[in-house]
Amino acid sequence: MKSTKTSPWLWVPTLYFAEGVPFFIVTSISVTLFAQLGVPNSEMALFTSLISLPWVLKPIWSPFVDVLRTKRWWVIIMQALMAVTVLLLAWLAPKGHFTTALILFAITAFCSATHDIAADGYYMLALNEHDQSAYVGLRSTFYRIANVFCQSLLLMFVGWLQKRTDISSSWTYALLLCSGLLCAITIWHTLLMPRVEQVRTEKMNGAAIWREVGQVWAEFFRKPGIGLAIAFMLLYRLPEALLLKLCNPFFLASQADGGLGITVDTIGEITGIGVILMLLGGIGGGIWASRTGLRKAIIPMALFLTLPCFVYVYFAMFRPTALWILGLCVGFEQLGYGLGYTACMLYMIHVADGAHKTAHFSICTAFMFLGLALPGMVAGYIQEALGYLGFFWVVMACCVVTITITLLVRRTLK
Repeated sequence: MKSTKTSPWLWVPTLYFAEGVPFFIVTSISVTLFAQLGVPNSEMALFTSLISLPWVLKPIWSPFVDVLRTKRWWVIIMQALMAVTVLLLAWLAPKGHFTTALILFAITAFCSATHDIAADGYYMLALNEHDQSAYVGLRSTFYRIANVFCQSLLLMFVGWLQKRTDISSSWTYALLLCSGLLCAITIWHTLLMPRVEQVRTEKMNGAAIWREVGQVWAEFFRKPGIGLAIAFMLLYRLPEALLLKLCNPFFLASQADGGLGITVDTIGEITGIGVILMLLGGIGGGIWASRTGLRKAIIPMALFLTLPCFVYVYFAMFRPTALWILGLCVGFEQLGYGLGYTACMLYMIHVADGAHKTAHFSICTAFMFLGLALPGMVAGYIQEALGYLGFFWVVMACCVVTITITLLVRRTLK
C-alpha cells in the first residue's frame, strides 16, 4: 500500500527534522557542551568520536528493523526513547556527570541510527515512486533545517542564556527544549503517521536473515576496485574529520590558550552563515557534476573541500574576533565543503550501483562515518601536543592525502 489519506506534508517534514536533530546533538552539540564544561580536548574528541559509532555499525542490525514489527513502530519508539535520553542529558550532562552523559549520548546515537533506518524505509513504503521523488526536496530541506537549528539557533539560544544565567543552567534549558521537541514530534507522529504496513505474525528465521546479510556484504566486497573505493571513503574527508572535533573548542578557548575566545552565541551566528553556504555549495555541486560528469568535477571538488581549511591556520595566526571576518572565512570554508562533499556522495552512489544498491549505499556511508570517527579519536591528542596552530597545519598536510586518493580514484571513472 503506497497511498494514504494523510497528506505527506503533515509527516515528512517532522520525520526528517526528527532524524536530523539527534544526529547533530550527538555529533556536534556534545563537542561544544563538553568543551564548555572543561573536558580536555583529548578526552572530548576521543569519546565524542566513539559515541558516533552507531552510524558506522547500523548496517549490521538494519535487516532486523526491516523484518521485526513495522517501520512506523520503530520510528515512534525510537523518537520516544530519544526524547527520554535527551531529557536525562539535560539534567545530568551539564552537572558534570561525564561518564553517565557519554552513556546517554551513546544510547541516543543508537536510537538515532535505528530511526534513520526505519524512517527511510517508511518513506519508501508510505509513498509511491512519484511521490517519493516529489517530496525528496522537502525531506532534505527539513533535515537541513535541523542542522541550522542545532548548530546555529540552539547555540545562539545557549549563548543568550549564558548572559543571564550560568553555563550549566543554559545547557539544561537548551537540552530540555530539544527533548520537548522530540516528545511533541513523537505524539504528532503517533496521531498522524499513516499505518501502511501489516505487523508480521510469522516466526522469523534468524539464521536466514544473517545469511542474507552475509550475502549482501560478500557481494559488496566482490565489486571491482572495492579496495580503492573503501580507501577513498575512509580518507577523502580526513581534514574535515580532524577539524570537526576542534573547531568549536578553538573558538571557545581563550587567546592565552591559543583560541579566539569568542562566545557560544557568536559561534552560533557564524556557524549559521556557514551552514547556509554549505547547503548552497551542495546544490551548486550537484548541478556542476550533473553537467560535467563526476570524472571532470571530482578533482576541483576535492580542492574546494581541502584548500579552504587554511582559514583556520589564518585564525590561529592572527586571532581575528570581528564577526564579519569570522563569518566570511567560515562561510567560504563551508561553501567549499558543500561543493567538495558532493563528490563523496556521488562516488558512493557510483560504487553502490547494481544489485542491493540500497544496502550497499548504506555500507558505503558506514565506511564514510568510520573515516570521520577514527581521525576524530586522535584529534584532541594532536592538538594538545602541537597547540592549535600546529594542529591546523597538520590538517593542511592531510589535504595531500585527500588529493592523492582522489587522483587515484579519478582514473577508475569513465
